[in-house]
Amino acid sequence: MTDTADQAVERLRAALGDVGIVLPSLRVDPVTEVYGGRNTLVDLGSCNLDVAARLAAALRERGE
Repeated sequence: MTDTADQAVERLRAALGDVGIVLPSLRVDPVTEVYGGRNTLVDLGSCNLDVAARLAAALRERGE
């Protein structure tokens, strides 16, 4: 399945939301979106220390 950049961001936003994580700045990088295709980047943006810790914990749990 090949997502568009917007679909990939929404799938990531939903998956993060499922584990209680919100990245307010999550978006498609507007500069690389111009070129499209698989080289388009997703900008995860900034998050506070609490969100960073919860994100790390969620990734660790999924890796076990």
